[in-house]
Amino acid sequence: MTSNVLQELEWRGFVQQATPGLAAHFAKGPVTAYCGFDPTAPSLQIGNLVPLMLLANLQRSGHRPIVLMGGGTGMIGDPAGKPGERQLLSKEQIRENVHRMRDQAAKILEFGAGPTAALLLDNAKWLVEQRVIDFLRDVGKHFTVNIMLQKESVQSRLSTGLSYTEFSYMLLQAYDFLHLFRERQCTMQVGGTEQWGNITAGIDLIRRIENAEAHGLVAPLVTMASGKKFGKTEEGAIYLDPQLTSHYKFYQFWINTDDRDVESYLKLFTPKSKEDIAALMVGHKSDPSKRIAQTALAQDVTTRVHGADAVSGAVSASSKLFGDLTVTRALTEEALAAIQGEVPTVILVEGEYEMSMTDALVKGGLAKSKNEARRAIEQGGIYLNEERVADPTRKLGPTDWIGLSVLLRKGKKDHVVLKRKG
Repeated sequence: MTSNVLQELEWRGFVQQATPGLAAHFAKGPVTAYCGFDPTAPSLQIGNLVPLMLLANLQRSGHRPIVLMGGGTGMIGDPAGKPGERQLLSKEQIRENVHRMRDQAAKILEFGAGPTAALLLDNAKWLVEQRVIDFLRDVGKHFTVNIMLQKESVQSRLSTGLSYTEFSYMLLQAYDFLHLFRERQCTMQVGGTEQWGNITAGIDLIRRIENAEAHGLVAPLVTMASGKKFGKTEEGAIYLDPQLTSHYKFYQFWINTDDRDVESYLKLFTPKSKEDIAALMVGHKSDPSKRIAQTALAQDVTTRVHGADAVSGAVSASSKLFGDLTVTRALTEEALAAIQGEVPTVILVEGEYEMSMTDALVKGGLAKSKNEARRAIEQGGIYLNEERVADPTRKLGPTDWIGLSVLLRKGKKDHVVLKRKG
């Protein structure tokens, strides 16, 4: 399979641009490849799954992946793809981010022993100890300002401003590649399309200093057919950290994949074979309403990132929120407890337990005013404990409370739990 790895990556949609001769390089035998991740955020986002899954595909094909955490480069921040100067983080925050991202990356790749076992390294180990004069003599002399100014990551920032600190990032990343070439026999770097300039800088540095061959490959920017930015929702970015994006919201992101995107996402974000994906798409096209392909995608990615228990919890919460619950008794206290934490929860105080439905909708944030709430009820779009509310004058009563909570829904997807103080 090693010799066919580039064809596999192309079929899956991982190849936007690659260095000439990469297929021949793969044909020579197992390759060690790396991708860097700067800890400038508290968690990896789902966009980071693209290079991680690219490394996972290489690993399954008999190659060795390296995940490089930028404990050193993160102190500066990569200007590529950023509209303005980054705010520098403290060393303590960077260390915390590195720790969290390291644990997340470890769920995607196979670590342990063996020739294809993934390595997880931190470039702070060699960058922080660098001496400025030595670095400028040994590395800086191989770069001309003219060439650096031609790189897209620099060009895109010239109009808005680029500090020398971020301008020098290219040299640091190039040195990372050189260091890994020397110490780990790493001959390939992968990343997103905005990394092409930095990757080729490292390739050129290895050629100049070591007179050796190295390669690069960048994946395209993942898009959404809807026009929205991939990995973004109304609530913000989708993170791999469950403290920032709950298991339920993570699972729902994939379940809600547009029909036009689901096949390409199955190729990118799951290890499913051509035959399995083709079969899923046949089933999906026969009845798109069943969301067969989206379910397979959501279960695979959520299991990979958060584990099987997270999938079970997300499916359970999803069925409680979107299932066919037609009578109040079907919504149990246990079910409401599972839902809380996945949807907004508003705590009521004594005196509000028998408020009108219009007041409850305003209190829960499902309506901006009583008039808006009344219209929503009259139009049949409001549900209390999954039963449609028909009377705008209706009030919450003792029999509505399931334990200490009630569930309000507007339309198909907007939920809020009202909870009494226990």
